[in-house]
Amino acid sequence: MIAYALRRLGYGAVVLVLVTVIVFVIMRLVPGDAVSLQLQEVGASKEEADALRAEFGLDAPVWVQLWNWLGGVVQGDLGTSFYSREPVVDLFLARVPVTIQLGLLAILVGSLLGLTIGVVAAVTRGSAVDGTLRLIAVAFLSVPNFVVALLTLTALAIWFAWSPPLVYAGPTEDFASWAQQVAIPVLALGTGGMAAVARLTRSSMLESLGSDYIRTVRAKGVREKTVVLKHALRNSTIAVLTLLGLELATILGGTVIIEQMFGLPGTGQLIYQAVLDRDYPVVVACTIFYAALFVIMIIVIDLLYALVDPRIRHGRALS
Repeated sequence: MIAYALRRLGYGAVVLVLVTVIVFVIMRLVPGDAVSLQLQEVGASKEEADALRAEFGLDAPVWVQLWNWLGGVVQGDLGTSFYSREPVVDLFLARVPVTIQLGLLAILVGSLLGLTIGVVAAVTRGSAVDGTLRLIAVAFLSVPNFVVALLTLTALAIWFAWSPPLVYAGPTEDFASWAQQVAIPVLALGTGGMAAVARLTRSSMLESLGSDYIRTVRAKGVREKTVVLKHALRNSTIAVLTLLGLELATILGGTVIIEQMFGLPGTGQLIYQAVLDRDYPVVVACTIFYAALFVIMIIVIDLLYALVDPRIRHGRALS
């Protein structure tokens, strides 16, 4: 098992390096750079622009820039922002808590709603309730989370004349204001996960409810509520847990638009502005974060499957 885990970690490290290199190179191939954007309204001379490029290290070939940047990363230095002149690590660490809060709350709300909908749909299979819940799941799975956020915000503004606070306050500063500001983003981010969890829970529950094990439990006279919640649902949670790992990574990736829409100072808003400003160090640092998150989640899911079914790790060890 240890060898299998190390092998997966090795694959993940290779993927992470490749993603980082690709993003690093692409950002430098995009027309316009940070110097041009900063000086376009100032009317600076060519000499001043060249001096600023030299300060940022943009006058060197791309492969030299990449090598120098990787050398800094090994030492824990992700570079300095071209705009704020602050260390990228400090900028990033100041924004991460907001994004993590959104992601964890969204996955909590989405998983609870999804499990509930999935269980009810499975128990009422073939009924109008089942059909309605499945339709809702498909609808939320098809609609982007930012559209859900926009529709929810519009509906609340029209029907209740309410809108979230404009100035962000952390949960320790003003909990009531924070709760109002993150409520719609959390709901919007959680809808996609809710729909996916609901569909998977329903199919897993139907398979469990039709198994010989459940028929035996029912034959012993166990109450139906206990059969559903204690036995059938427990057997269905493995597949759901693995899905939740990927959903968390997907949800955090979706915060880029949501944070920009609601003025939330997270990594999503940071990378959005950095891309517009061609702030290469910030873009690459945020990309590493999101890529690492996906890689870690996939590795964790892979290891969970290997623990549950040893045939997986033995089969892949032979391939």
